[in-house]
Amino acid sequence: MLLLSSLSNAFSISSAGRPSARSSPMMAEMANGKMLFDNVAREWRCKWQDDGGGKASSATLVAIADVVDEFLPQLKALDGAVVNRAVCGGCLDFKLCTTVPLATFGPWEEAGHPPEADFLAKLEAIPGVSMVETQTMTNQVL
Repeated sequence: MLLLSSLSNAFSISSAGRPSARSSPMMAEMANGKMLFDNVAREWRCKWQDDGGGKASSATLVAIADVVDEFLPQLKALDGAVVNRAVCGGCLDFKLCTTVPLATFGPWEEAGHPPEADFLAKLEAIPGVSMVETQTMTNQVL
C-alpha cells in the first residue's frame, strides 16, 4: 500500500478500493475504508475588512479579487484542477479552494503548492486582510 506524502498519517492509497460508478482505479481511504476519495483540495483563506460597502464594493474584497485574477490561470493549469471561490458577507470570510486528483496533488504538494507562497504574500499585503491561513482536505463528490 502506498502512502500519500505528508498526509500519510491520515490517508492511504489503495488500488483495492470499493468499485463504484464514481470511484477511480486508485483511491485513497480513511475511516477504516468507509471514506474513499480521489481528490484533495488546498484551501487558502482569510478574513476581509468591511469598509462600509459590504461585499458589493469593499476595497479589500476588490483587491483580493485582483490577486485571484492574477493567479487563477496558474491554478487552472494544474492537471484536473477545479477552483472554487467562497465569500461570506456576514462573517467576512474569503476562501479559494483548488481541488486536484491524487495523482496531481502529490507532486504539487512536494513543490510547495505553487503559486501558494506568492499568492499568500500578496494577500497578506492587502490592507484589511487578516487571519491568512491554509488547509489541506479531501474533497469528494458523493
